[in-house]
Amino acid sequence: MLRERGLEINPAQGRILFVLWQEGPMTINEIARRVSLGKSTLTSGIDGLEKRGQVVRVRSKDDRRKILIELTPENEGMKALYGEVSAEMTRVYYQGFTSPEIARFEQSLRRILENLEKSESGGGPATPASG
Repeated sequence: MLRERGLEINPAQGRILFVLWQEGPMTINEIARRVSLGKSTLTSGIDGLEKRGQVVRVRSKDDRRKILIELTPENEGMKALYGEVSAEMTRVYYQGFTSPEIARFEQSLRRILENLEKSESGGGPATPASG
């Protein structure tokens, strides 16, 4: 759906853009922590976005040693288009589901995510719920 609308971004680039749309300019290390990508994949993704004029590297005004990755004004159109595609994909995913089914499914996904986050933070492996 993204390609059909002229958006040529890979999944890693989509994750990078999403976190920048949500949180604004940040360093590569901050982006890496939020998107869980390896340094080379992250750098490659940022390089590709920069070549297409979607992001720029700028020096931090607070600490001149830091380089921030920042969205460009040209990116606003991509953000809107990405939102449209995301809404369309949600309609496709949930076609034929009732509201209670969607709520149960999303609740289960949240629990899975919480289990993964606990596991990553040293909480040990999550055990399957019985029942």
